[in-house]
Amino acid sequence: MIDEKTLTAIKKFQQDEINDHVVYTQISENLENEDDAKKIHKLGADELIHTRFWEKYTGKVARPQKLWKWLFAFLSKALGYTFVIKLLETREEKTINAYKKLEGVIPGVDRLIRDEQEHEASLIDLLDEPLLHYSGSIVLGLNDALVELSGTLAGLTLAFQNTRMIALSGLVTGIAAALSMAASEYLSTRTEKSTKDPVKAAVFTGIAYIVTVAMLIFPYLIFRNYFVALAVMMTTVFTIIAFFSFYMSVLRDEKFSKHFFSMAAISVGVALISFFFGSVIQKFIEI
Repeated sequence: MIDEKTLTAIKKFQQDEINDHVVYTQISENLENEDDAKKIHKLGADELIHTRFWEKYTGKVARPQKLWKWLFAFLSKALGYTFVIKLLETREEKTINAYKKLEGVIPGVDRLIRDEQEHEASLIDLLDEPLLHYSGSIVLGLNDALVELSGTLAGLTLAFQNTRMIALSGLVTGIAAALSMAASEYLSTRTEKSTKDPVKAAVFTGIAYIVTVAMLIFPYLIFRNYFVALAVMMTTVFTIIAFFSFYMSVLRDEKFSKHFFSMAAISVGVALISFFFGSVIQKFIEI
């Protein structure tokens, strides 16, 4: 006889399996590589079998959650299917550990454990999305924009003490720096004779830089108080760093803190130094 606690866990397993089935199926339908598409589709089919297995104990047919389906469809388009697959891989690890607790309690669960372990191994072999080849270019653009522009805006905040002037100066600086950064990445990639396309590498770097510039300047366009704008800008910096650190930690199987604290420390350090010099310059040069 299955107790209430175990039955609750089984219901969650069943829901998770049907959700993963839908996500794997969606990804397989959008992959250009037929071999990878077949492998992913097979994983989805296995998840459906697992759902049916748990159905024998719950007595209910699980339906995929629409929000889950839409969320992962969006993430796959926006961040790449590799990111989604890596997220699912972490779920596979947790599922394996949870299933092991039911060995000896639920007959046949050992087969599900073997399937999940095979899934984990299969997922590792599938991670060769073109976007990954340009992750270094994206990192370059984003990191440089965060450090350079947050420092620039912090310095300009006390130097100008006018949000419109700060935004204008930051925008001009940001656009010029983005073009310069993209050009440098193009030349660097071409010189290294990398497998990456120099043009694509430059575009990824430039876009990452421009998007970051726009997000950091935005507070100065909507707030009149330059201290409020500065506070919101720095909050935006931390938000971007947190999001990107999570993204990279998932892709590279690294600790979130490793990326977050190093990037945050550098950005804040540069901003504080620039803020100090902006204050000094403002006192000696009347604007």
